[in-house]
Amino acid sequence: MSERPIIAVDAMGGDFGPSVLIPGALEASRTDDLKVLLVGDTERIKAVLATTDTKGADYDIVQADEVVLMNERPADVLRRKKKSSIQIGCNLVREKAADAVVSAGHSGAAVACGMFTIGRLHGVERPALCTILPTEKTPVVLLDAGANVDCRPYHLFQFGLMGDAFARDILNYESPRVSILSIGEEEGKGNSQVKEAYELLKMAKNLNFVGNAEGRDIYTGDKDVVVCDGFVGNIVVKTSEGLAMSLTNMLKKVFMSGALPMLGALLAKGAFKKFRRTIDYAEYGGAPLLGLKNLAIVCHGRSNSLAITNAVRMAGTFVRKQTVSKLAETILANEELTRFSRAL
Repeated sequence: MSERPIIAVDAMGGDFGPSVLIPGALEASRTDDLKVLLVGDTERIKAVLATTDTKGADYDIVQADEVVLMNERPADVLRRKKKSSIQIGCNLVREKAADAVVSAGHSGAAVACGMFTIGRLHGVERPALCTILPTEKTPVVLLDAGANVDCRPYHLFQFGLMGDAFARDILNYESPRVSILSIGEEEGKGNSQVKEAYELLKMAKNLNFVGNAEGRDIYTGDKDVVVCDGFVGNIVVKTSEGLAMSLTNMLKKVFMSGALPMLGALLAKGAFKKFRRTIDYAEYGGAPLLGLKNLAIVCHGRSNSLAITNAVRMAGTFVRKQTVSKLAETILANEELTRFSRAL
């Protein structure tokens, strides 16, 4: 690990490109004492830097000749776009020129490059995307959020171990309450995959497993880690985003429906601003891909500068706390149980 965290940033990804990604990365460098490597087309990066406040930021530019398009298949990116910004970002991590990589580009390509370029931790078969969701109390960690559509019970078991380590280190939860998403709270509810994973999680070392969580339990704040496969997890995340947007739009229509509602909206303006900040994905940065030898963070395609700043900050915290090493220790401590479950 470098003396100061060095974070490679895919400066070409996302819906808004370098004009949003670069200011966000520089702000993280300026405020969190870390260095950023801006990976992408040098001329385009320099053009953005010329109109951006760079004072106090520590950065370098790393040339990338190619950009991954959103309609490209991840397997094709791995084979044919060796000089893409996301591939080069992952190469920098593999070659120890950077400690972590952050990308708001093609999420499938970012996951594939993370797995096959950075590589997986010993004993981890399926790295998982870990997303942070707001609740009535403290944030909850949900994984997998979309990296693995088809999972075996021992994959879910390892997701629980990784989510626990992440919640302890990054969210500072002393004894995270780990649960598995199912169709009922009672033990024995769910499909065979969930029921087998439940039994494994019950036997895990040093894990505060609290049983099943139903969908309605995710946002109460009574669970700290919720485990599911990537198919279910991605639907949960996308549904949550859609619901938050729809609720906001519905509230706007109500408050614009007359003079009294508009007056109420003006009086409650501060409260609504705080609420909007609470449900804004930008406050949480991006989704770490847990289970790799080093960190990759996958950000939302619509990420603004604040989201990129927070993602790079999270990467810096991850590096400083050596969270990857702690994840590896957690997996190793439960290796025998993982081997047993694979044999079933």
